[in-house]
Amino acid sequence: MRIRGIRLKTPEDIRRIRESGRILAGIFHDISSLDLKGITTWELDTIIENSINRKKARPAFKTVAGYSHSSCISVNSEVVHGIPSRKKILRDGDIVKVDIGVALNGFFSDSCVTYRVGRVSEAARRLCDSAMEALSLGISAMVPGNRLGDIGGSIQEYVESRGYSVVRTFTGHGIGFDLHEQPVVPHYGTKGSGMVLREGLVLAVEPMVNQGGAGVRTLEDGWTAVTEDGMLSAQYEHTVAITERGPVVLTE
Repeated sequence: MRIRGIRLKTPEDIRRIRESGRILAGIFHDISSLDLKGITTWELDTIIENSINRKKARPAFKTVAGYSHSSCISVNSEVVHGIPSRKKILRDGDIVKVDIGVALNGFFSDSCVTYRVGRVSEAARRLCDSAMEALSLGISAMVPGNRLGDIGGSIQEYVESRGYSVVRTFTGHGIGFDLHEQPVVPHYGTKGSGMVLREGLVLAVEPMVNQGGAGVRTLEDGWTAVTEDGMLSAQYEHTVAITERGPVVLTE
């Protein structure tokens, strides 16, 4: 069924997206048990790709034109779309955003976790905790009858109450039959505004929370976005289905 060009998912579609999401959840669980100190982001991407391949799935990010890696790995002031590199070594105190997409039998899921390498500063820990809570609050607003602005408004309200800012340049998105679908899902906005949330919507919600200002700039590689002020950024993401019972996280 289509609403405003948006393809709603059936319970069977959601089940199959969840199968893809379970692969992602397993990969993130495995990464959490690794000692990330001293490895390169290229090595971490290789681990991720091998894990996806072992599950007979494929890296969804390789379906994006011009991108040739299985993950985006963004360190410290890098906000999103960090390209894995043999030269970038993870060090004690880093915060590392690992963003992965999986395609399984034509169904897509997308998720991101910010990992703390070794002993991070108290300021970095608070930022990560706040980004995780912001995502949780956004997901809580994903019930039939609410509006798209309730998601972003809940996130923005919380983030700014903590003294941080929400990146506006990049948004969440619909997902399921492709990696990026309609609608666009801002992580800021006015509660009670925007399209009505319907049962069968599946959305990737992925707030990027900056320690300083919301401004970002893209590096010369054409992909990596960094904070304009050089301060830290943290991100968490889940693929979430809106059902009659409320939001169901498909990437846990």
